[in-house]
Amino acid sequence: MPVLKRPDGVIHYQVHGDGFPVLLFAPGGLRSRMEMWPAPAGGPPRPWVDWIKALPEAGFTVVALDQRNAGASRTAIEADHGWHTYAADHMALMDHLGFDRFHVLGGCIGGSFCLKAVETAPTRVTSAVLQNPIGLHPEHPDYFPNSHAEWSKEQRAARPQLNEAALAAFGRNMWDHEFVFCVDREFVRNCPVPTLLLPGTDIPHPAATSAELAALLPGVEVLTDWRGPDYLEEQHDQVVAFLKGHTPLG
Repeated sequence: MPVLKRPDGVIHYQVHGDGFPVLLFAPGGLRSRMEMWPAPAGGPPRPWVDWIKALPEAGFTVVALDQRNAGASRTAIEADHGWHTYAADHMALMDHLGFDRFHVLGGCIGGSFCLKAVETAPTRVTSAVLQNPIGLHPEHPDYFPNSHAEWSKEQRAARPQLNEAALAAFGRNMWDHEFVFCVDREFVRNCPVPTLLLPGTDIPHPAATSAELAALLPGVEVLTDWRGPDYLEEQHDQVVAFLKGHTPLG
């Protein structure tokens, strides 16, 4: 697996296909990694399309990665790290691969990675697909801080040298925010790129967050029924059509 060297570690990634690039952010919260897209061997099917496979078949180049400290990627965890740290990885990876402009597609936490990528490099991101985006659930505000505590225990068990105070500060930088955590409502209201929303419905992916995104994002397209075997074909066709419709000519 190819490796991107970062100042504080390594990011593992894969590139598939030949066409306009799509930077793909997998589901899984802070455990976001490439293996989340396909169904596990012998396991239940995923409610989403395996975009690592489907998008190259549709004529795109897919860039997929294990996020820092997920899957095979390992980096430092510092007190000043946060959403901007992930975005810096993403831009460095596309620089490394020579892709100046690209679409972004993200599931779960990937929706917030998409929005942060747009904020970070609005002239480089050509469109964004937000699939099952995370957000602050009004009735379960502790969900992500609690999940971060569990993730931190896992990290410390694997790497006892990690600093507990730095892990906690990183958690505050990630989760002590409203809405979609990574950007504010004003940014979303003025989002400069076309968007397609596949709404969420549960605690980590609140219906309320998706409803707000649908109301705020300018000109957003919404595919309400998208998850599960009955909708995989429509999910595939709508996402591919959206990406092709916003792929720059030439």
